[in-house]
Amino acid sequence: MYIGKTNEKYLESGIELYIKRLKNYCRFEIIELKDIKKFSGSADLLKKEAVHILEKIKEDDFLVVLDEKGEELSSINFSDFIESCGNTSVKNLVFLVGGAFGIHQDVKARAKKLISFSKMTFSHQMIRLFFTEQLYRAFTIIKNEKYHNP
Repeated sequence: MYIGKTNEKYLESGIELYIKRLKNYCRFEIIELKDIKKFSGSADLLKKEAVHILEKIKEDDFLVVLDEKGEELSSINFSDFIESCGNTSVKNLVFLVGGAFGIHQDVKARAKKLISFSKMTFSHQMIRLFFTEQLYRAFTIIKNEKYHNP
């Protein structure tokens, strides 16, 4: 689940490549939530986004928020996490990439896990590409395929 559209063509192309590859491993869908145009500051924007996000999350969804303060995982640890979700009662694994100002605390509180991709800061649009690549990599690790070189 993303907030807003991906504006850069090179990012769109990369994301589409990994989405196409992911379809061999899992049911994968991107939900793009519309940008909120009217707001009176970042705190107001985050609160409005939170309401919109939480309306989309089902009660039995396992929400994972990509957040700079989340747990940093290696690709192998991330694949272990994905595999463990598949081996348990997780019906829908939902990953959330927030907007330019981050993610409201109410959404983080609803999340079952927070994951950070790095201590460095990346644009929310760039993280979309990194995420889809890492998810694809996780499935190739689980299947012991050649994409990942340990």
